[in-house]
Amino acid sequence: MIYARLKRVLIGNPLATAQARHERLAKIPALAIFASDNLSSVAYATEEILLVLVLAGTSALSLSPPIGMAIGLLTAIVASSYWQTIHAYPSGGGAYIVAKDNLGTLPGLVAGGALLVDYVLTVSVSTASGVAAITSAFPALYPQRVAICVSTVLLIMVANLRGIRETGRLFAVPTYWFILCLLILLGGGFYRLLTRGAPPPPADPLPVQEPLTVLLILRAFASGCAALTGIEAVANGVQYFKPPESRNAGITLAWMALILGGSFLGVTFLAYFYGVVPREGETVISMLGRQIYGRGGIYYMIQAATAVILLLAANTSFSGFPMLASLMAKDGFVPRQFANRGDRLVYSNGIIILAGLSSMLLVIFGGSTHALIPLYAVGVFTAFTLSQSGMVLHWGRERGRRWRAHAAINAVGAAATAIVVVVIGASKFVHGAWIVILVIPLLVLGFLTIRRHYETLGRQLSLDGFSPPKLGRHPVVVLVAGIHRGVVTALTYAKAISPNVTAITVDLDPTATSRLRMQWKEWAPDIPLVVLDSPYRSILLPILQYIDQMEKQREGAYMTIILPEFVPAKWWQHLLHNQTALLIKGALLFRRGKVAISIPYHLEQ
Repeated sequence: MIYARLKRVLIGNPLATAQARHERLAKIPALAIFASDNLSSVAYATEEILLVLVLAGTSALSLSPPIGMAIGLLTAIVASSYWQTIHAYPSGGGAYIVAKDNLGTLPGLVAGGALLVDYVLTVSVSTASGVAAITSAFPALYPQRVAICVSTVLLIMVANLRGIRETGRLFAVPTYWFILCLLILLGGGFYRLLTRGAPPPPADPLPVQEPLTVLLILRAFASGCAALTGIEAVANGVQYFKPPESRNAGITLAWMALILGGSFLGVTFLAYFYGVVPREGETVISMLGRQIYGRGGIYYMIQAATAVILLLAANTSFSGFPMLASLMAKDGFVPRQFANRGDRLVYSNGIIILAGLSSMLLVIFGGSTHALIPLYAVGVFTAFTLSQSGMVLHWGRERGRRWRAHAAINAVGAAATAIVVVVIGASKFVHGAWIVILVIPLLVLGFLTIRRHYETLGRQLSLDGFSPPKLGRHPVVVLVAGIHRGVVTALTYAKAISPNVTAITVDLDPTATSRLRMQWKEWAPDIPLVVLDSPYRSILLPILQYIDQMEKQREGAYMTIILPEFVPAKWWQHLLHNQTALLIKGALLFRRGKVAISIPYHLEQ
């Protein structure tokens, strides 16, 4: 009862299946849900570029604008490609469905596994970045960053368990508040540049730690490509939109790409003109806000909005991960529980598992954005490449109106994202990307193993060529530790289902066993009582050995083991009693032909 009440308070009352169509999203709340991850990358993508370039000295930071422009162009290409995917696959599913339908099962599983990994990392990175924004403004909170990260993930999990439409309402205000604060930051920054000119460069140039090589520049480009993560979320969740689904999803994707591209380029150029040099303990957004507005109200408003959007950016994954997992579950590649909707018409199991995996990563990596970033983007760009390659084959097979133009857009997208995968894999391999490169094949192997299990299960449960087993006069064994009302009730039930009933007890206390023998003659004289010795005080082992001996003498295919159990009135009273029956049932579950039945006797208060 306590659990049920707490669940209702946190999650709300259950929604009927018929209400599902009313839970769909319009474009405004949909942008808040699907764009939060994408837009939040504005807060750290530029910083990741600068952190790599600064290794070659302060002068290398001048390369940040051209790198930013290259990433902006890539954003436009990928967004255009996914716009086509949305209209070609209005049922949703994104990279997994496209790759599986057009390239085959194995590429589809690689895309699905890559996206699942990316969703977990998105939650971890965005949460860690949000907490970094908070600790930049309030350094005293820095030692508690891991606890703050995990608490935030759990809060977002609860919010998503309440349902997709309610989540959209919750996150609409923070998302549009962040967009407003970005406009204030960029508008104030460029206005100050036009009216006062650029501030002087840093007085103390940083020492060169690494030479400025092509590999270093590619590393900076690969780090900045984190800005594109989340752009596929709209294509994965087309069915979350109100009709017409494809049109609304496509418009939302276009809005998201325009806001992302403009904001990312604006921050990158401002960081260059204002001579921002990345350093531990303060983000680039914080440094820009401090230089433009000082440590006043506007600065703290921008920091607060940045922190909130980064923390809530994880919400995109909480819609994408469960949806993708449900599609893969229906195909039999992940456990079927992921295909079940919860009380609030969301895929609750996927939401809970995502929160658990992300929290584990945050604890392992100490809530550090820079430690998690090298793992980031490998998976999502792998999925991008497979999705766009699949779309090229799709258009070639369909050959509809303007199919060559559609195929060309997807081909350019596939080539561009494939190059990024190679760059990220090569430049970040030793910095942690090897973990993701190793995990994805292991996930694919796991998917195939799960599918093989379900196929084997289907064959073994099939009725083809099956004949019902002979049950016969199967033996019934009643396990007793003493004699009371619950035991007498269980013995009566046993005699009702079979004339072949035996009771067994384990002798742990000779005095108690002697008393049981005397009471047995009065209450159950017609049922034989077998007393088992246990020199090592084990209850489970003598019972299992005796049942194995009886198996040779039984008739039919089954033996029934009855366990009398009294059930206390209060939940906490269970803690005051042994859980022997639970252990016995667990041991019997994996033995063929054994049927365990609990006969409860409910106690009053």
